[in-house]
Amino acid sequence: MAFYALRRLGLAVLVLLVTTTMLFGLVYVVPGDPASVALGPRASEAVREAFRQRMGLDQPLVVQWWNFVSRLVQGDLGTDVLTGRPVNELVLGALPHTLALTALGIGWAILLGVPLGVWSALHRDGIVDRVAGVLSISVISLPSFVVAIYALLLFAVQLKWFPAIGAGEPGQWGQKLHHLVLPAFAVGLGWLGYLSRLVRAAMIDVLGEQHVRTFRAFGIRDSWIALRYALPVALPPVIAVLGIGIGALLSGAVLTEIVFARPGLGRLTYDAVITRNFPVVMGTVVVTAALYLLCNLAADLLVARLDPRVRRAL
Repeated sequence: MAFYALRRLGLAVLVLLVTTTMLFGLVYVVPGDPASVALGPRASEAVREAFRQRMGLDQPLVVQWWNFVSRLVQGDLGTDVLTGRPVNELVLGALPHTLALTALGIGWAILLGVPLGVWSALHRDGIVDRVAGVLSISVISLPSFVVAIYALLLFAVQLKWFPAIGAGEPGQWGQKLHHLVLPAFAVGLGWLGYLSRLVRAAMIDVLGEQHVRTFRAFGIRDSWIALRYALPVALPPVIAVLGIGIGALLSGAVLTEIVFARPGLGRLTYDAVITRNFPVVMGTVVVTAALYLLCNLAADLLVARLDPRVRRAL
């Protein structure tokens, strides 16, 4: 298990390095001059050049990449070209909002999606299964930002049940949770349908195996078989998909945070792209990519722990 974990960790580090290199090249291909954005259109060329030298933007692209990677290894994401603040400080200020949104969004999808999938598998082709199938496919096809817009219009603007924008005042946890309800609903709705279908398919495969039929022959109840024997066997593929799903929610919360004006990583990245603030763009995307890889790594290790065949295969 330790050797498997080291291999997966090494692969994750390699993927992060390749991702960082590709991102660095793409960011600097985008048209726009950070010096002009930071200093304004009336700044002289001499002032702009001095700004570029101070920020290291006048150096060759390879040198800038090496400097960025060297700082990244030391935990330094660079400096905001507009405010002069460390990018680490900006990211750490925005990260808790995105993590809370992701955790609540995937959390309620798991709490409802897994039992719904188990019920659908136990009552296959029943009325609940058919209705759940139609609704699941419907919500899977809806982009989260579309759900966010309609949820905002209905529950915040029309019914006034929830606040429309913001994340609540610092230290007011009840208020923060109230602000989280609609964004978490928007980002988790699609995963509710996806998880319920995935659990249903995995459970049907397990319930059709020989040892499950043997349990039934001995008179053991289907509900006990499903919870005690079938569900643990069906969980590894669900966990593997969840690792991807949590990472996708982290990187896909951009539009939802923009709709609800939440001060998370998505909003920070969007504002940095608009202002050509390259260090902040690099810092936020690298942190998001690292979190994505970390979620996948944790899911792979958990699956390998539950299923020794995975370790032997790799």
